[in-house]
Amino acid sequence: MMAYRNAAAVLPQHLLEEIQKHVDGAFLYIPRRQEQRRRWGENSPAREEMMRRDAAIVADYLEGERVGSLSERYHLSDKAIYRIIANRK
Repeated sequence: MMAYRNAAAVLPQHLLEEIQKHVDGAFLYIPRRQEQRRRWGENSPAREEMMRRDAAIVADYLEGERVGSLSERYHLSDKAIYRIIANRK
């Protein structure tokens, strides 16, 4: 979880002064290092739930259920259903 931290409390004075030359008094976002980044859904079950939902949509489609029926049941647009089917076949 991201939290605001007071730069004066965590940065050396010389670095704080250098940053103030560029963004004096503004909020500054410092991104995570590349090796520390996480993909969407890694911290929650949302990614797995979506994958299960998509697999169920494809299975229902292959069993003959129509796209319109699937879009109503899963509360997705027809276009989203077609995209899921195309990506999972």
